[in-house]
Amino acid sequence: MLILQNISYQHENKDMLFQNVSFTINDHDKTALVGNNGVGKSTLLKIISGELKAFSGQINQNSKPYFVPQQFGQFNELTIADALQIKDKIESLKAILEGVVTEENMQLLDDDWTIEERCHEALSYWNLLDLDLNQKMETLSGGQKTKVFLAGIIIHQPKVVLLDEPSNHLDFAGRTLLYDFIKSTSSSLLVVSHDRTLLNILNKTLELSKDGISVYGGNYDFYNEQKKVENNALEQDVQSKEKALRKAKEKERETIERQNKLDSRGKKKQEKSGVARIMMNTLRNNAENSSSKLKDVHAEKITGISEDLRQLRSNLPAIDQIKFGFNTSTFHKGKMLFKADEINYSYKNQSLWNENLSFEIFSGDRLAIKGLNGSGKTTLIQIILGKLIPKTGNVTALEKKSIYIDQDYSLIDNNLKIYEQAQVFNDCGLEEHDIKMRLNRFLFAQKDWDKPCKVLSGGERMRLILCCLIISNESPEVIVLDEPTNNLDIQNIEILTAAINEYSGTLIVISHDQSFLEQIKIEKSVQL
Repeated sequence: MLILQNISYQHENKDMLFQNVSFTINDHDKTALVGNNGVGKSTLLKIISGELKAFSGQINQNSKPYFVPQQFGQFNELTIADALQIKDKIESLKAILEGVVTEENMQLLDDDWTIEERCHEALSYWNLLDLDLNQKMETLSGGQKTKVFLAGIIIHQPKVVLLDEPSNHLDFAGRTLLYDFIKSTSSSLLVVSHDRTLLNILNKTLELSKDGISVYGGNYDFYNEQKKVENNALEQDVQSKEKALRKAKEKERETIERQNKLDSRGKKKQEKSGVARIMMNTLRNNAENSSSKLKDVHAEKITGISEDLRQLRSNLPAIDQIKFGFNTSTFHKGKMLFKADEINYSYKNQSLWNENLSFEIFSGDRLAIKGLNGSGKTTLIQIILGKLIPKTGNVTALEKKSIYIDQDYSLIDNNLKIYEQAQVFNDCGLEEHDIKMRLNRFLFAQKDWDKPCKVLSGGERMRLILCCLIISNESPEVIVLDEPTNNLDIQNIEILTAAINEYSGTLIVISHDQSFLEQIKIEKSVQL
């Protein structure tokens, strides 16, 4: 069991990241931890694992959790055995079996006589038997590093496991293994992920915000339905508050107009009745004070309603605040853009694909390129875009405007500021205020315009790219997305999905995220 009580975390600059986080993970619970990018999900996992110290609060747990982190660069200089913290046990067991039965070896082994069998079982499950435990972590791919740490769950058999984006670097086969493992494990799980297929396997969802935790007793689909109900209620509150603001402003205008008319009539009456000048000044001052008080009363009411409205709007989902608007493709739907006839590519005289590829891409197609890691998906993209020429076979390609968006959104120039980046795509001479208006529509407020692009998160980079495509006078005929959801939280995946579904041109996607592929309505695929 894992119990968190009023956990808060403060940055070094004294900004509070989150506060009063309290929840319980019971034995065998499989729990998702969701929330927008930057809210502190990974930080919370590190606090639970002991890597970071909370600003305040208390954690009660029966045993130390096992942590599978999102990034593995800190382990590059270690061997696999060192990274998994099993080196001493493995070496002690081997020494004991060779007759070196010392007290030190017995203590290091700690009666764990099945450590070798569990290592073999774990590496076998994750298809890592070709790895040597003495191999350096830096020699492994991202997917292999993830699998090594996932293998550690079988090896260490912890009661509580913390997983931070475990499917990020896994291909379809690796994800399938992960889903099966999560379904079968008896360990309690707390999982941070944007993989909706994975999240739907879990039986409870926690939503983290700066104010704490909200608990939803179901998987991601259940959570999503509950959020829709909450957001609909919030939208109703926004509309009601907007109506109240309009009425308050109208009431203010009517009251002031009525008071002005009364003051004007009173003044004319006083002039006709010959009231002394000093008295006239006193009466005028009283009237002005009365009008001023009325204005202050209404201004205070309007300010209060406006602040309530601002707070409500700030809680609306980001996707409800963004306005898209792609231009229509100039190619008629169904026009052939690319044809591959028995093509193949080779590295060091070795053919990349076991069978030559033949396929066609037509204007308006939604095509997925599928295959395991290392199967040549990105190479095929480069051939389609005309950047590489196949070694065998023929291609026929129509000249077209294409945009290639990789998982790091490297179309963004890190040396530019946000406004400067938007200007790069301003090929139709938009005025400065028009560009800034579009940046606002994509949630880049005035305070963000001079922010350097190099500090942007994955979700912010994605939104800026979408904004730049809207700013551009001519939408690309083809958009290519290479693992676009890897560095996005769920909110930004939903924003990307909504934008893509409004785009009418040709879409080519590499992704292992099956839920994403379904939501953007992929119709065709090339399997490598």
